[in-house]
Amino acid sequence: MSTSTTTTITTKTLTASCHCKSVSFTLTLPANILPLNVHLCSCTVCRRTHGAPCSFHAPLPPSIAPEFIAPSSIDNLTPYKHPTSQSTRFFCTTCGCHIGDRDHNPGNWYISVSIFDANASDDEAWYFIGSHAFTHSTQDGGISALLPRIEGRDIPVWNPEDDKETPPTVPDSKLEEETPGRSDSLLAKCHCGGVSFAVSRPRDEYLDSPRSRGWVPRSHRDKWFASVDVCYDCRLVTGTNAIFWLFVPTDHISPQPPADLIFGSMKAYESSEGTRRTFCGTCGATVFYYCEGRPGIVDVATGILRAPEGSMLADWAVWRTARLGWSENALRYDAGFTRGLEEGLKEWGVRMHGETTNFILGQDAAP
Repeated sequence: MSTSTTTTITTKTLTASCHCKSVSFTLTLPANILPLNVHLCSCTVCRRTHGAPCSFHAPLPPSIAPEFIAPSSIDNLTPYKHPTSQSTRFFCTTCGCHIGDRDHNPGNWYISVSIFDANASDDEAWYFIGSHAFTHSTQDGGISALLPRIEGRDIPVWNPEDDKETPPTVPDSKLEEETPGRSDSLLAKCHCGGVSFAVSRPRDEYLDSPRSRGWVPRSHRDKWFASVDVCYDCRLVTGTNAIFWLFVPTDHISPQPPADLIFGSMKAYESSEGTRRTFCGTCGATVFYYCEGRPGIVDVATGILRAPEGSMLADWAVWRTARLGWSENALRYDAGFTRGLEEGLKEWGVRMHGETTNFILGQDAAP
């Protein structure tokens, strides 16, 4: 006589979608592998393909892959791989949202955790941020300098072996045609190179014009304002929990963008009435944010900016460190991450400049 035992495996089904809803899928995961261990990857490839300070990726177990919800399918995604890549990156063809990477061999997925609805609808954490990775390529720590801990837990930082024989990762900025030292031109370039332009410092005629009111820091008239944004829309058009913006007049960008902001390999997406976002149609990098209420000004995604001094643009930006942009959105999605980033941002502001900085764009309240 033989006896059979049936073991019930408890699973959790997660649902994800991009901002435009062209891409929707589920993941069915064994409950015993949750929470997923997320790494924030700050490598140059992730920054240059997302336009964000890092990617928010979690490895999936072998054989687990996105299950698309009709009429959505993988055909709604644009694949991107470069000559030295070991994986293919996928982003929504319509709105640019990154959903993750798939290894070429054996085909395992690294999924973006930022586009799932689970944290907004379930009190039980299904992922946790376990590490920062490839921070050396930022030169200054990037987001790891702003997020050293979450809810009292230190977040480890991992980089490739950098013993005496192995130098730290060389950032892309060192490979570009940039002038060493302080420059009056800042290169912006996505990973594939299909979008490329230069940002200039505030020019005298602009500084003397009423147009500069509230857009140039009073204390640093050679820099632009910058902010850390965690809003709902940005999360679902980038596939990351946070994006960093530099605020620049379009006439300080060369070549100056046309009225529709489309040049090179860029595509546009209207995320709401009067709001236009652009991204590279080849590699998926977020490039610009524009709204009708701020004519002549665009937000430039800092992940594509190649400042020699580092990704935090110390020679170009005055950051708003007193608060995050749209933190109320992010607190509903991932309260621990949001509080940790806001606390770390304030600490970084004090550490770097002796105080936190606050400003209201376009108003004289600017520092």
